[in-house]
Amino acid sequence: MIGATVTFSYPSDFDRSRIVDVAENARAMFEGMPGLRYKFFTFDEKRQQAVNFYVWESREEAERFFSEELRERVTGLYGVAPTIEFVQIAEIVDNSAS
Repeated sequence: MIGATVTFSYPSDFDRSRIVDVAENARAMFEGMPGLRYKFFTFDEKRQQAVNFYVWESREEAERFFSEELRERVTGLYGVAPTIEFVQIAEIVDNSAS
């Protein structure tokens, strides 16, 4: 499995409501998406960042998703360009069923 961290850093004008609106409006797009196991929308007002974390079944699926078109689209939605980093996931602990 592959993790992808997508970070939007704001030098100023951090708008919490904009980030929450993007998450609320985009959620349905990710539900049932092939190859995507999890997606988390987060933000950190103190750091002035929105950070989204994805868990993909494979690196190929993750890289295919993060196309140049997608990068341009999310830059428009968030108002700043993202930084995208991939990591190999060694293990997941999921206590949600407990």
